[in-house]
Amino acid sequence: MQRRNFLASPAVLALPAFAQGKYPSRPVTLVVPTAPGGTTDFTARLVSDPLTRALGQPVIVDNKPGAAGNIGNQFVARAKPDGYTLLVSYSGYHVGNPHLFKQAGWDPIRDFAPVAMMTRAPQVLAINPKLPFDDLKGLVAYAKKNPGKLNYASSGNGSIQHIAGELFKQLTGTFITHIPYRGSGPAVQDLMGGQVDLFITTPAGVVSQIQGGRLKGLAVTGTQRLAALPQVPTAEEAGLKGFTLDSWFALYAPAGTPAEIVQQLNAEVGKVLTSPEARKKADESGTGVETMTPAQLAEFTKKELDYWGKVISGAKITLD
Repeated sequence: MQRRNFLASPAVLALPAFAQGKYPSRPVTLVVPTAPGGTTDFTARLVSDPLTRALGQPVIVDNKPGAAGNIGNQFVARAKPDGYTLLVSYSGYHVGNPHLFKQAGWDPIRDFAPVAMMTRAPQVLAINPKLPFDDLKGLVAYAKKNPGKLNYASSGNGSIQHIAGELFKQLTGTFITHIPYRGSGPAVQDLMGGQVDLFITTPAGVVSQIQGGRLKGLAVTGTQRLAALPQVPTAEEAGLKGFTLDSWFALYAPAGTPAEIVQQLNAEVGKVLTSPEARKKADESGTGVETMTPAQLAEFTKKELDYWGKVISGAKITLD
């Protein structure tokens, strides 16, 4: 009797994970290129538990800070494109770093498949409450009278906080020293401890501290006040025009991830973000949820890459 050969052909072995069985069949990792704390981490944790329930597999948040986000971004860019390693990306890194580093080790267009927009937030200028001023005009006056005495934190060189700090200095004609950190969480801790004077950052990392009096909010860089911080004026209300910035946070997969997986993830993330529970948590943190199709996010990423290139060039920031 003739034997049958049951070895899989190369074509079968090459089938993507989605075609070989139901996705996901094992845990999914959300890589966050910052330390715990801050809006990138908040956004990942906003969706991780609901996605675990929706997908039927654990969705794990893995913080990989360092090198101004390049470590985490590079890790995902080089990961297998099977839907099991995803990047919760921060705009300051994703569309800022390509203009700041000659060799970031990854490319925002070539190396990633856009999956879903997630959240967006303005910046809040927060200070240590022990400083001898109570509003934005007082900060500017003090900084002009004492050049170099104040310092400001950022979540890393090239982050939007760094860009915001340099833009603030340009708009106000002040000199304030930049102190980079490895993420927003450590920067907020030192801000409360008085090791650093001010921090321009997304609301999620400072809302509760401002509400509790451990920090003081001087201005919001959006076009309207935040519901979570109604007492904090916009920068324009506080007398500083042109200081309008926001950050966005989106989900990307390694380039080459099957379209079916990308579409499945986009649909599930969209369901999570439009739920009353997620919207409530986001609102309380001063963060807004936002959804896009993968195609819309791809086009948005390209436009933002061009826009931030102009902002960074205007601020004359380079990192290598």
